[in-house]
Amino acid sequence: MAIENKRLGKHGVLVSNICLGTMNFGWHTTQKESFKIMDRALELGINFFDTADVYSQGVSEEIVGRALRDFAPRRDEIVLATKVYNPMGKGPNLKGLSRKHIMEGIDASLKRLGTDYVDLYIIHRFDYETSMEETIEALNDVVKAGKALYLGASSMWAWQFQKMLTMQRERGYAPFVSMQDYYNLIYREEEREMLTLCKAQGIAVTPWSPIARGFLAGSMPSQGKRTVRGETDEYAKLLGIGASDVDHEIAERVRVVAERLGVSRAALAIAWVLANPAVTSPIIGASKPHHLGEALKALDIKLDEETKKYLEEPYRPRPVAGFA
Repeated sequence: MAIENKRLGKHGVLVSNICLGTMNFGWHTTQKESFKIMDRALELGINFFDTADVYSQGVSEEIVGRALRDFAPRRDEIVLATKVYNPMGKGPNLKGLSRKHIMEGIDASLKRLGTDYVDLYIIHRFDYETSMEETIEALNDVVKAGKALYLGASSMWAWQFQKMLTMQRERGYAPFVSMQDYYNLIYREEEREMLTLCKAQGIAVTPWSPIARGFLAGSMPSQGKRTVRGETDEYAKLLGIGASDVDHEIAERVRVVAERLGVSRAALAIAWVLANPAVTSPIIGASKPHHLGEALKALDIKLDEETKKYLEEPYRPRPVAGFA
């Protein structure tokens, strides 16, 4: 169950092959609980931490910053990612990927995190109301100012990502080095273009929701489980998680295989994501410290071709999700 360090795509920085996502911090976990999770992650060898300005409207960043100051041995041993795009208030300029919002957003994030720079600054979604030119120029200036070392992107169409990569290359701008997309056993549409693009371009893939917001772990209300997150997670409904018989058939196969192998369903679902050679580091959420230990058991699971086929067989094409 040892964490391994992998290159972030074709770039020199090394990240743990499990990334701790902190969306729960300030939402379903208190600061005290979040500190315990962060401390446990560091003990296990995780050096890659992902947050966003919009998570609990900045509270997650504040908690992450305090935790790293208290528990991390050194700032330069941590790879810290945060994001920009989503609304941070009611004003018309408090969202999107305009130069104004990016420049003000990075400063606000750094203040909340209590650090001079982030290692990875990610655009949380694609902004249809701002030109690509404005966005990539502003992001390049963030890197030139030393406020971010690398740039990343998240869920969007492959053609959008490729166009921005080409524009960055033509202009000599700092490029995107990672793609954080929605990818798991019940949502595999990213295999059609995005994962192939990332592999060809040397882009790191850091999937979000590898267990489909708990569905593949059997912890959704539609599966008879009653959790606060499950009952308040409106975004899971927007993603269509558990809305089809196919989803439930796949979840049942995950249960069957997990029981046969003597592992948790969550660990099995994560192991399947990790088995894809395009994937660098899936983002794992946790609401209890022991959840991390369970998740890391995925690193010891080796899936043979017959088992992978059994898990993947029920999948059917589905509408694109996760871009909003």
